[in-house]
Amino acid sequence: MQFTAQQIALIVSGTIQGNPDTIVTSFGKIEEAAVGQLTFLANPKYNDYLYTTNASLIIVNESLQLQKNITATLVRVKDAYSAFATLLATYQNLKAQQKKGIETPSHIATNATLGTDVFVGAFAYIGEKVSIGNNSKIFPGAYIAENVRIGNNTTIHAGVKIYEDCVIGNDVIIHAGTVIGSDGFGFAPQPDGSYQKVPQIGNVIIEDQVEIGANTTIDRATMGSTIIKKGVKLDNLIQIAHNVEIGSQTVIAAQTGISGSTKLGQKIMIGGQAGIAGHLTIADGVKIAGGAGVTKNLDGEGKSYAGFPAEDAKQSLKAQVYTRQLPELEKRVKELEKLVTQLLQNGSK
Repeated sequence: MQFTAQQIALIVSGTIQGNPDTIVTSFGKIEEAAVGQLTFLANPKYNDYLYTTNASLIIVNESLQLQKNITATLVRVKDAYSAFATLLATYQNLKAQQKKGIETPSHIATNATLGTDVFVGAFAYIGEKVSIGNNSKIFPGAYIAENVRIGNNTTIHAGVKIYEDCVIGNDVIIHAGTVIGSDGFGFAPQPDGSYQKVPQIGNVIIEDQVEIGANTTIDRATMGSTIIKKGVKLDNLIQIAHNVEIGSQTVIAAQTGISGSTKLGQKIMIGGQAGIAGHLTIADGVKIAGGAGVTKNLDGEGKSYAGFPAEDAKQSLKAQVYTRQLPELEKRVKELEKLVTQLLQNGSK
């Protein structure tokens, strides 16, 4: 990597304060960056590091007011965090473009179809009638079963397993160890107490611009499709059960579990370790706090929910306050009981 301040400014649509010919060759955190590195400042908690960092180039918000002179060159943008994300994505894409060709040993079925500039890493398995689009990358040890379709510019990281008939869109990123299309959890109780497996004959559809974290599992539908819609971002270690639908631009943090046939609207935000029961509907724009347990439909579009069972976030916070007061209330009730008993005894004399 080697960029000038002028090139960086063009990528992030920023304005330069300082030397436009400043050269950076790597990235660094503002508190640790060395000469020749690029960093950013978005959180005011780190403002003091602006005057002590050794970074050569810093991306900052347009609104930032300097309190002292600095030696670094600044690139001012509307949103420093988003601009830095754009820059990292550009850098990552440049690195990915260097990956092309087929490594050996790997298995590619004779009737599989690969687009232009595809990369297949060593020990990857590409099954019968698989279709992989242009510029997509299949990293070592990935398993792509028969009849899977993968779009353009998609990255399947090492050790990902994609079962038969699943569909992966364009510009998708699936991180290491994730399993797409494993059987949904379907078993029919029998009179003798055993369970008969219900075959899972559907698939999973991942739409465009979805990112899925490491070791997440998305089960195939019993019938039809489990659907992850455009722009969804999933963290690591998430379980999504059969026939779930997740609306576009929804974000879900780690260790969340969503039970079968639940339908999530668009632009929902779910915190870590939340649990959502099956056959529910969640309205657009809902925010679910980490650790919440959702046991019924959440129909309040754009509302926030927390607690177990999940309820309006403000009410949940009040309930927590009241719960913490219970020991003191119990003590006061016992004192009142003693006082009432004494009064009754004195009145009977």
